[in-house]
Amino acid sequence: MTIPTERNRLADTASPYLRQHADNPVNWQPWDDQALSTAEDHQVPLFVSIGYSACHWCHVMEEESFSDPDVAAVVNENFVPIKIDREERPDLDSIYMTVSQLVNGSGGWPLSAWCTPDGEPFYLGTYFPPESTRGRPGFSEVCERIAGSWSDSDEREEMHNRASQWAAAARDELEDVPDQPTERDDESLLNEAVAAAVRGHDDEHGGFGANSPKFPMPGRVELLLGAAVRDGNDAAMSAVTTTLDAMASGGMYDQVGGGFHRYAVDREWTVPHFEKMLYDNAELPRVTFQAARATGRPAYTRVGTESLAFVEREMRAEDGAFVSTLGARSRSPISRRDGADSAADRQDHDEETKADIEEGEFYTWTPDEVDAVLDEPAAGLVKDRYGITSSGNFERGLTVPTLAESVADLAEARDSSASEIGETLMEARATLFEHRETRPRPPRDEKVIAGWNGLMISAYAAGERALETESTDSAPGSASESKSESDSVSDSGSGSESGSVIESGQRALDATLDRLWDGETLYHSVLDGDESGPSVSGYLDDYAFLARGAFDLYQVTGDVGPLDTALTLADGILERFYDPGDGTIYYTADAGEDLVARPQEFTDRSTPSSLGVAANLLVSLDGFTPREYRSIAEEVVTTHADRVHGSPLEHVSLTQATGRLSRGTTELTLAADPVPQEWHDHLTSTYLGDAILAPRPPTESGLADWLETLGLDETPPVWKGRTATDGEPTVYACQSFVCSPPKHDFDAALEWLSTHWICWGT
Repeated sequence: MTIPTERNRLADTASPYLRQHADNPVNWQPWDDQALSTAEDHQVPLFVSIGYSACHWCHVMEEESFSDPDVAAVVNENFVPIKIDREERPDLDSIYMTVSQLVNGSGGWPLSAWCTPDGEPFYLGTYFPPESTRGRPGFSEVCERIAGSWSDSDEREEMHNRASQWAAAARDELEDVPDQPTERDDESLLNEAVAAAVRGHDDEHGGFGANSPKFPMPGRVELLLGAAVRDGNDAAMSAVTTTLDAMASGGMYDQVGGGFHRYAVDREWTVPHFEKMLYDNAELPRVTFQAARATGRPAYTRVGTESLAFVEREMRAEDGAFVSTLGARSRSPISRRDGADSAADRQDHDEETKADIEEGEFYTWTPDEVDAVLDEPAAGLVKDRYGITSSGNFERGLTVPTLAESVADLAEARDSSASEIGETLMEARATLFEHRETRPRPPRDEKVIAGWNGLMISAYAAGERALETESTDSAPGSASESKSESDSVSDSGSGSESGSVIESGQRALDATLDRLWDGETLYHSVLDGDESGPSVSGYLDDYAFLARGAFDLYQVTGDVGPLDTALTLADGILERFYDPGDGTIYYTADAGEDLVARPQEFTDRSTPSSLGVAANLLVSLDGFTPREYRSIAEEVVTTHADRVHGSPLEHVSLTQATGRLSRGTTELTLAADPVPQEWHDHLTSTYLGDAILAPRPPTESGLADWLETLGLDETPPVWKGRTATDGEPTVYACQSFVCSPPKHDFDAALEWLSTHWICWGT
């Protein structure tokens, strides 16, 4: 039989994940016209494998199957094998994942799909072991069975029919636009979503659902936080604090170096999947900073601040943008490697084998490892504090550090003070961090993704002034922990060296635009250091997330540049993704590649719904432009009202957009230059929810320069007639198109708002 593909072509690609498979004996192809034409010419199926560089089971399947020459021979003889990086092609991932969920009831990565030559799937699964085991078919067996069926004309016809049916089902799901949406009570939607979130909250361990695994769901936390402040909902606030405390005290939070892992494999948040994703370390700190303002708990500020310090240290590219992921696996520390008893033995062992690459090796500890770097009493304190035992809480007798005992209990047991215990732990944690830095590190995916950088910029905006107003020399802990506990990641050589929080956010925006914006088109991603530049045009999440990040930056800096970026990208959303005939905003551009389906992103998953974020963005920016942003947002939420009302909690971002349109927006226009320090203090300490801050120059002449920058002929509504009065900084508070008189006292503006039904609080 003629082998359809001649060679593995992944060495020619930019994606680090694809390059990881460049040495496989499988003749992997990237998703491109050449690969699809090859399948069509030879009339053989596609085998599509989708994953990402930090995916543990993706690496397992590569080592077990894709590196096996015998398995590769079966694949190469019968299929055109295509490797896809889901972070590089989220549109393809969305389509095939949707089919998997529709036909199998579940999905995950690696995602394995066997497809007709035109890309329609007829068989899907996730991880397959090399041989059949425990009811799960082996990968080679599946490939041989599919190849045999394809060679039979009758069975091939049946496979084509099945593929057509599944593709139609995917289009029905992803392109769903009802002809006539049902009239709905939008005012009750937020309450329904909040009630559902409270019902689904795990009161014992935090998070949502009583089973494992446990995924962080920052959108639900944000929803509950708004309800807690707006409505005085104690159950909602309890869910917020229980969840944030549980994540921050468990193994999902890196207790030594800061930052969040992807998710927890158990109900108690003890053992994580160890990859660190940029989006988690953007959305979770952003919501944690909001909770800090709403509750006044400094521990939340510390967790958010340490997470930003981690991102600065380990995920920032040289020019200021952020890369996408850190892997879950790394080489074992030398002391854990079998047969490595002496320094010479260890060196020989390094040269002779590439084994000992395991998940979690960088982040876990044993009691002996603690004893090797700390003296008593610090060693005993650390082991008790972080639950490091000989039996461990993870595989191979290793321990993922958690906050196992409180500082108060440790102090009482040792007849000491909490401050003394905290000081010892602070120094010990710095030592652990420094020692951990000598271990082999997890790999870093160097992709710079526009949308994920937008999420990160929003987190920096939320954390503005946090490094100035809250000491960072403290370890993460639950909200009830003593501030004396801990260690600053920056004290251990790991903090930000690039200036203030907001300067870091501005650097990220500038670098992302420099790399991925050509003046007309925003591109999706580029590999750090790749001189060939980006090639895939941006998706809706790239435009919406980066626009939101730029707008958040404007709100805290009062600089017109980020606002101009936000409005430009919002216009790009309408020009490229909005379909007025369908009344919706698609995930892919109207001039994009013709795929099995043109997806919409309805639900909030590991990242927020791009459709929901876009709708919220249009609501926020409506007062800054003559374009009808608000009416388009209303059209979108009306189009999808049945879907959202049927399951508001699964569509948190769309639910929030619906709620804002129903109750009206809150605005604070600040006519001042500079903004008084007293106002800064209020903005730092006051939870304002989704209120819009609209700083502007105090005079009309100053505003004229802004209007020229923005290309506006007339003053937009949010600034119109709202100059500084009496030569003093002036604030205008507005709710649902009703505004207060000009006020020079920020407290008075907040008091005016307190008489209106809004989402904010002190």
